[in-house]
Amino acid sequence: MPRQSISFTPPNDQWLKAQVESQEFSSKSDVVNDLIRRAREIEAIRARLNHAEQSGFTDLGRDEILREAKESTGRGKL
Repeated sequence: MPRQSISFTPPNDQWLKAQVESQEFSSKSDVVNDLIRRAREIEAIRARLNHAEQSGFTDLGRDEILREAKESTGRGKL
């Protein structure tokens, strides 16, 4: 896996440390990777919503499309 060197503001660093200390994640890298994964999922959902709205190929409303997208990612709630 490629290594990156990044800097965090003190509040963000404290938050990352707290996530690791809570034992939900094993490292700061795991926290950052999870955040990026979630951001990518949100980006994909937004793209699907925009495409469906612009294409006119669906009778579903925005809320219905969002619900289906969440269900297809297995996230239920984002």
